[in-house]
Parts: sequence; C-alpha cells; structure tokens
Amino acid sequence: MKRRSTAPRSSSERLPASSGSSLTSDGYRFDANRRMASRNGATVFTVAVFVVVFALALVVAELFVGGIGIVVILVSLVLAYLASSSVSIVQEWERAVVLRLGHFNRVAGPGLVLTIPILEYKPLWIDQRVMATYFGAEETLTSDLVPLNVDAVLFWVVYNTKKACTEVEDYASAVAWVAQTTMRDAIGRTTVAEVVSRRDQIDESLKAVIEEKLSAWGIAIIDVEIRDIVIPKELQEAMSFEAAVEREKNARLALAEIEKDISEMFADASVAYENNENAMKLRTMHLAYESVRRSGGTVVIPSAFSDGFADSAADKGDG
Repeated sequence: MKRRSTAPRSSSERLPASSGSSLTSDGYRFDANRRMASRNGATVFTVAVFVVVFALALVVAELFVGGIGIVVILVSLVLAYLASSSVSIVQEWERAVVLRLGHFNRVAGPGLVLTIPILEYKPLWIDQRVMATYFGAEETLTSDLVPLNVDAVLFWVVYNTKKACTEVEDYASAVAWVAQTTMRDAIGRTTVAEVVSRRDQIDESLKAVIEEKLSAWGIAIIDVEIRDIVIPKELQEAMSFEAAVEREKNARLALAEIEKDISEMFADASVAYENNENAMKLRTMHLAYESVRRSGGTVVIPSAFSDGFADSAADKGDG
C-alpha cells in the first residue's frame, strides 16, 4: 500500500510554473504539455539527406548537362526537398502517423521510415512513453459545502496511435481537462472527512472513471494519485479540536471498560475469600510480604494483620 502525506498545506502554495503549462478559468495551473526528448539526431539525418541529394543532383547536372545554371539549382533543390521529406527517422519511443492524400494510411516506426513524396506526409508524432500530468481542483465544494483545493498526478500512456490522432485534436490537453472535471465531480459527491480519510478509494474511483472516458481516444490510465489536500485554516482548527475530543472520549471509554473488568475480578475474589478463611489469611501475609519486599524497610502491621498471624501461630502450636 502506498503511503502519502496527509498533512494539509497552505492554499497559497502551488506547483511551480513551467513551460508548456496551462491555466484554468479559476487560475489553477495544470501541466498539459511537456518537454519532449531531443530529436536533434533525426533532424541532422534529414539535413544530411537534403545536402547529399542536392550535391549529387549538381554533380549529375555538371556531368550530363555541362553546366550549372539557375534551373539546375532549382531542380536540385526540389529533388533534395522531396528526398529529405520522404526519408525520416522515428525514435524508439515514437510512432509517426502517415496520411496518404488526407486519409489515414499507417503508423510507422521506430527506425527508418520511407514515404511517397507529395502523396504521403507525417502530420503527427505520438510519444508512447508513460506520461505524467499534474492537475487539480481549486475551491471545489464537497457534499457538506466545504471548499477544498486538491492536487493530483495522472500517469497515462497512448496505446492506440490511430485513435489518439484521429479521434481528438489535442489528446494531452484533453487528458488534463477530463482528469480535472472528473476530480471536481468526485469531490462534490463526498464529504471533507471522506476525502481526507479515503484517498486510496478516491484514487481508484478516479482511475476507473477517467479510463472509461479516455479509452475511446486510445489512451490507457496507469495510475491516479492525490498529492495534496488543502483544507481551510479555520476548518483545520475545528477538525483538530474534534479529533482531540474524540481521542479523549475513546480513552475514557477504554478506562471505564478496564475499571469494569477489575471490579468484576475483585467481586469474584471476594467470594472466594469469604468462603475460605485460610485463603484470606494467606492473602494477608502475601500483602505484608510484598510491602516489605518493595520498600526494603520496616512495616507496621495493623491489629487485623497481627491477629491473623497470631491465629496462624496458635493453630500451628496446637498442632
């Protein structure tokens, strides 16, 4: 079971701003976009293909045409562009969506991808690694009308590239908006005590609802975790007082149960001593012994104790 801090934080604290973040209508930031891994290697490869094809076209023109003019340069540039646009590298974690004359044709990659110039093009590159989207619900009322600020993180992955490309315009932003609206709805149906004490159950409920909505877009939800719950300061004091009173109540009830058990044991013991005079005398001597053993000093024995000892000694003398 995952352990997370349940300590409320100040409502003035927010996630740090970063590039690619978006703001909701109430000023809360969620991270819809994220930094992508570098594609410098693939870009260098495309540039290299362009340069090589352009140079080869000029060499061929020099050999067979006998000179290089403006027409030759323009033709070489066109050939180089067509060659570089039809040959590309897709990273291991990426998939390229290939359209042919506007229609979906295939999902290409990873590795070297060849396309038909002009007829085919790659409008979208899908990252198939696990994504983390931070989102939150600010000043959301619970069912008992308490405003809460809740931060959470959503882990998700694109498992169907075609759906993510053709079914939704911006799947990353859509994921963030769906997660936020789902959380607001979940908080609105629970009390503040349930939100604080049932975080794991709320996580599972959010995951199921969000996954149901996003599965049509080819997106799978791996996990949803509530990070922080911000409770109004005045309510924090009231809840702390209520918790202290509840703990004191439980302590008093436990003490009363113990006293009840002890009184019942004393009652049983009194019955045993009442019916057995020798047992009572032995108990009297045991109490005197325990008193001497613990204090290590002299014990002043009351008359009732001495009478018990005298009777015992007399009984032994008669015997």
